[in-house]
Amino acid sequence: MNESGQVVAPLVRYYKVDPEDILLIHDDIDLPFGKLRVHFGRGTGGHNGVASVVRSLGGPTLWRLKFGVGRPPGRMDPADFVLRRFYDRERTDVDLMVAEAADVLKVFGAEGGDAARQAAGEANARLGIGKKDSDDSGE
Repeated sequence: MNESGQVVAPLVRYYKVDPEDILLIHDDIDLPFGKLRVHFGRGTGGHNGVASVVRSLGGPTLWRLKFGVGRPPGRMDPADFVLRRFYDRERTDVDLMVAEAADVLKVFGAEGGDAARQAAGEANARLGIGKKDSDDSGE
């Protein structure tokens, strides 16, 4: 996954896709577990796979759907944390998050990034995510 750009860039060129029409979906340890967020542009947040795609496309001009996985416990290496299997107790929540994210993806395809951002915020409300956050929209 850390070298995703090697696959994405040739496909973008072959199919003549505008990077602004791409929704890159990835995990994010800086979001609470279960939270979805849609962004346009912005930095890579230290995510190696995102950095690879951004480099391969020549800049961050693409949409991103982030899956919150939360911070690793204690001194656990973040790479080990994001590569581990979800615990059994997390499976139901993960399944709900994936279903909501699929709906956000459909909105992105039909209505664009701003509508997908709104859909992510609505999904977080349905999932009960972000009630303590000052920002429970998809932004």
